[in-house]
Amino acid sequence: MNRSSTNLSEAFLRAGQHWHARQHDDEVAASADVGPRAITVALSREAGAKGVSVARAIGERIGWPVYDRELLQRVAEESGLYENLLESVDEKRKGWMTACVEALLSVPSVSEHVYSRHLLRTMFSLAANGECVIVGRGAAQVLPRATTLCVRLIGALEDRIETMRPSLGGSREEAACWIARKDQERNAFVHSHFHKDPADPHEYDLVLNTSRLSVDESAECIIAAPRVFQARLSNKAVRVPGAR
Repeated sequence: MNRSSTNLSEAFLRAGQHWHARQHDDEVAASADVGPRAITVALSREAGAKGVSVARAIGERIGWPVYDRELLQRVAEESGLYENLLESVDEKRKGWMTACVEALLSVPSVSEHVYSRHLLRTMFSLAANGECVIVGRGAAQVLPRATTLCVRLIGALEDRIETMRPSLGGSREEAACWIARKDQERNAFVHSHFHKDPADPHEYDLVLNTSRLSVDESAECIIAAPRVFQARLSNKAVRVPGAR
């Protein structure tokens, strides 16, 4: 097994341990006043802006699980749906014609509405006790602002193209097309389901440019912010409400 596969396996294991620990904490919280909630980092990103790399760097430094593909796995487990079906609507808009053809041909599929409902339930369950990083999926737009550090990663187009070219294995033009399509899909997903603009800087506490900051530098900037948030919450006499 190569290093990337090992790291991904470790990430899935850590996410699973976090998930089960949070379920136990929810049971405890139901019967006791546990004080203010911990912080969740919700990381939005432009395609090619090294979002997953930054998220993993945060998790490795402070021991928090990262939910990127791991989030799909959790949604699949909780909903009883196949993960490969969820991938077809994950941060995507399925066209009306595609949905009609799938229905007519009885192709196994899942509706965007069903996916978004299960996605929200899973994200709110994770964020209820915090201490995790959630990548994309509109988390920065829908999770409670009082206990969520909302971060947006951006980068110059040429830098994002060069970042993606090795993994895509194609030309500069192919990488540029992939980035444009991925950004459009992600933006449309958030617009459609959560009625927010993920490119709006006012949605975020931090906007970091990965053309100017390395993965490690970006992670360090983000890690410093939850400490400020947590100190503010700890100084409050009552629990912070869970709504924006």
